[in-house]
Amino acid sequence: MLKILVLFAHPTLEQSVVNKKLIRRMRSLPNISVRDLYELYPDFDIPVRVEQAALERHDIVIWMHPIYWYSAPPIIKQWIDLVLLHDWAYGTKGTALKDKWIFNAVTTGATLEAYQEGGHHGYPLKDFLLPYKQTATLCHMHYLPPYVIDGTFSKQPKEIEQDIEQFIYHLQLLQSGAFEATALQQFSYLNQLKDQA
Repeated sequence: MLKILVLFAHPTLEQSVVNKKLIRRMRSLPNISVRDLYELYPDFDIPVRVEQAALERHDIVIWMHPIYWYSAPPIIKQWIDLVLLHDWAYGTKGTALKDKWIFNAVTTGATLEAYQEGGHHGYPLKDFLLPYKQTATLCHMHYLPPYVIDGTFSKQPKEIEQDIEQFIYHLQLLQSGAFEATALQQFSYLNQLKDQA
């Protein structure tokens, strides 16, 4: 079973509709490690070697966060800037992350329909995440399409519970190792994997 590292970032978790429940659920599962970056590093002082060691112990990495102003909360950028060092993560000697899988798992108050050309936000949601894809590519990782839990502002509690269970189901599919990264990269969003399982 593949090991998953969740790098979670939500600066106002107490106000969260989905993420608070999602994190609680994931922490109960085997072979999934959740690192709440705001809880661990409220002053943004991230110990590089500690985070690198966590990455080395896992097969799949998830940047998990709400969409804030078309991006991730700022601690994710701080984490990337400090942890993904030259000649460790990238560069001629930087092979520590080679062939690991990584993707963004995001929540958004708006629906995916709002994230498209002609929609309220003008572009597909995955386009706003291109810097993360390129970061993964530079680090010799396999970037998978993002997983999206959308429309959270308008969903009923039962719908949110269904979204959480679907996400957990997808994590377990990934953990099984039954898929090749290239097969998963054909999707626009990792949510589509359920149609192939």
